[in-house]
Amino acid sequence: MVTQFLKVEKGKYENLEKAAAIINRGGLVAFPTETVYGLGADGLNETAVKKIYVAKGRPADNPLILHISDKKDLLSLVTEITPVAQKLMEKFWPGPMTLVLKKQKVVSDTVSGGLDTVAVRLPENEIARKLISLAKTPIAAPSANSSGRPSPTRAKHVLEDLDGKIDMILDGGSCDVGLESTVIDVTGLEAVILRPGGVTYDDIKELGIKVSYDKHLIDKSAVEKPKSPGMKYKHYAPKGNLVVLEGEYEKIKDYIKKFPDAGVLTFDEYPIGNKIEFSLGSINKSVQGSKLLFDILRKFDSLDVKTMFAVRPKEDGIGFALCNRLFKAAGGQILEV
Repeated sequence: MVTQFLKVEKGKYENLEKAAAIINRGGLVAFPTETVYGLGADGLNETAVKKIYVAKGRPADNPLILHISDKKDLLSLVTEITPVAQKLMEKFWPGPMTLVLKKQKVVSDTVSGGLDTVAVRLPENEIARKLISLAKTPIAAPSANSSGRPSPTRAKHVLEDLDGKIDMILDGGSCDVGLESTVIDVTGLEAVILRPGGVTYDDIKELGIKVSYDKHLIDKSAVEKPKSPGMKYKHYAPKGNLVVLEGEYEKIKDYIKKFPDAGVLTFDEYPIGNKIEFSLGSINKSVQGSKLLFDILRKFDSLDVKTMFAVRPKEDGIGFALCNRLFKAAGGQILEV
């Protein structure tokens, strides 16, 4: 397969019409959203959806997110829009938030990972919404990377992983958020965060909604069928070995100095001095670090770095999501020094 690579700009939709035609005939198109690039297929075409799993090498029990272009499109996919869902939609859609609700029969088990629920998102990115609108179907779209690899925040990242495996890549520039959407179970009377992201615990709580984290985010020993994409398997991993370090800055610095050839992921306030070293910006501004994380992990790969150390971020606000992705990228390897 030859993968077409086309640039697309806001307000210029010629290439989006070509992409929509590919979606409608059962093909795969990678496209930008405000979070990360998505790998899209017609969400109501089970044969097309199965191609996503093949292209990514994705486990079949890992559910997908359906992307819609308008709030009203949700009605055809779920059996009920709960009061909690309604309140969150009014505040955060379009945006980096995915809602999990009871699905209608039109949503296949291939999309839902065999669950009786479906995850749905209305993206903020104008290119993404226009593509979905032109295709006139919900688009199933996980991140456009090989399963387990760092999620793509630039079109070139998609090309690295999926060239020759998909029909088209739409280059719409770098993503604004840089981490996947917050996934929230809203089937009940409260909001349960299944995957942290740009919409934070505090953002939800400020609306007067009772909110909690799913036990898988708190209790690492909890094992059952995943309710959300990206939560069961090792994800976001660079090719080398990554270890997250926590403790006092001087102790972390002394420890890393024992490995002069190691790559370092740190913050402006905590320079280490290794030859291969990248900063996530200020440790007090997790929004910046979240935007940079996946891009830096891929830079380590391009430099063929075998051993990497990351300074643990703060867990406030979106920092909780940043920590979540970093811990998964490290395969749970966290060392206190």
